[in-house]
Amino acid sequence: MNKKIFSFRQFFLISCLTFAFMYAIIDVETTGGSFTSERLTEIAVYLHDGNKIVDEFSTLINPEQPIPYMITRITGISNEMVADAPRFCEIARRIVEMTEGAVFVAHNASFDYNFVRHEFKRLGYTYKRPTLCTVKLSRKLLPGHNSYSLGKLCHSLGIQIENRHRAAGDALATTKLFEMLINIDRYGIEQQSAFSIPEMLREVPEETGVYYIHDEDGRVVYIGKSINMFERLLQHYRNNDTQKAIKLRDHMTAVSYECTGSELVALLLESDEIKKHKPLFNRQQRRSVFSFGLFSYIDENGYRNLHIGHSLNGEQAITAFTTREHARKYLYAVVEKFELCQKLCGLYHTSGSCFHYGVRQCRGACIGLETVENYNRRADAAIKMSGFIHPDFYILDKGRDKDEVSVVKIAGGRYCGFGFTGVEEFSPSMLEACIKPYSDN
Repeated sequence: MNKKIFSFRQFFLISCLTFAFMYAIIDVETTGGSFTSERLTEIAVYLHDGNKIVDEFSTLINPEQPIPYMITRITGISNEMVADAPRFCEIARRIVEMTEGAVFVAHNASFDYNFVRHEFKRLGYTYKRPTLCTVKLSRKLLPGHNSYSLGKLCHSLGIQIENRHRAAGDALATTKLFEMLINIDRYGIEQQSAFSIPEMLREVPEETGVYYIHDEDGRVVYIGKSINMFERLLQHYRNNDTQKAIKLRDHMTAVSYECTGSELVALLLESDEIKKHKPLFNRQQRRSVFSFGLFSYIDENGYRNLHIGHSLNGEQAITAFTTREHARKYLYAVVEKFELCQKLCGLYHTSGSCFHYGVRQCRGACIGLETVENYNRRADAAIKMSGFIHPDFYILDKGRDKDEVSVVKIAGGRYCGFGFTGVEEFSPSMLEACIKPYSDN
């Protein structure tokens, strides 16, 4: 039996003939700004079919933790007001049912969506919806405004907000803004919304790891890493900003992934996999993870010099960095901490004294005023602080679940591989046994 393969454009055009777009326009109020530690105090949902509101729901929520005084001053929601309100677990089913099959729309959508998603996560439920941000849409379709905050943007557009900083009032104002935006570019918004969670992405977890995009022949055409693989793959699927993004999307017929838990392990695995597979769309990423290093040498006057260079030249680096910018920031901090000379650290190119000497932060090694012995003593201390205390060690980080940790092995100052083991106890033999060898990045 032959399977018919459609390109993204063909799939979109065929599907749009029968697809009805629904939008859940949502606003939440919270006990604070961090979705990992704060809770919802109010939620409002307006279900919209692209032409009109077809359903609505709003309620205060008992956050099961105190509302800070400053938050009450902003929202007007007090501890007394939510004392008898339902807990999130009591309204969760209503939210799921109302937003099923709809696009999650909000002003600064990542804020509202992450709060709602984490409330569900506390209940052991994975909540996934495609999202649209009216801030981003407004910047694109309504350019030239001084501010795109909900209050100021609505004021400049003549949209009245009743009960500002309350969920129902802000959600209704966002609905009016959304109606204005969809009247400007209905096709663009529907294209961005359409089939935002295709079948091939439905099982991808919102976890840290490495993902693989395959073409219709099963070949890996792109490898990436993310702290949220589902969200990143969804971005690839919806991205039409550049010709390269469109080509990658058109090649995208299947995906696979490997959870790592650890961002470091994801970075290391991605680098190794790109070098191994050499995917079509990863041409600019075929490089080592730690491309830059901090090196030292003695100049003709006997002074210890530090400099940043590529770590692929075979010379043993004192320490390594993923980018030159990270290396320079680190070296600037070292220069300040140990009162080293900018010129002798390659940060200030001059034939005379460095800038720090002029402001009395350098002791004059750049022009021979400080003795070699005194200067090198501080430079050696900086190297000792910057280098590995021991050439052989293991780095323990997050695992793929709460019952394990990831282990990265360093031997002789070089990366040797990684693995995963349980959290109950650690011993050198146990750590060594879990390591899968990889080439030095």
